[in-house]
Amino acid sequence: MAKRRSIEIEGFKHSNPIPGASIVGNLMMSSIIGGRDPKTGGLPPTVEGQLACLFQHVRSFVEAAGGTTDDILKMNFWLREPHKRDVINAEWVKMFPDAAARPARHTQGLTGAGDALVQCDVTAVIGAK
Repeated sequence: MAKRRSIEIEGFKHSNPIPGASIVGNLMMSSIIGGRDPKTGGLPPTVEGQLACLFQHVRSFVEAAGGTTDDILKMNFWLREPHKRDVINAEWVKMFPDAAARPARHTQGLTGAGDALVQCDVTAVIGAK
């Protein structure tokens, strides 16, 4: 039987008692990943700034699990202004430059209070061939 392992990274912490990500076997799934600056803990004021930090966290989680961004299978995004999906694309094509080998992606509206403009979660199959 597979054993679950929590994944944590430097500069990222949830306020609730949950890990940033969890892995069983080679399947990694994250909790919600926000765009807080890993050095200051603050939220950048723009969605572009938050996305840069968010993608940095995504890379760090996958690497902490023993993989690379090539192992990412799907990302879900919650965007304060969901009709502006194109703001994700700048960081998206940096992380996934090969149009023939990008993960699946879904974007929906981010509701609730707070200054977060974007959040995501990630599913990765670590070391898949």
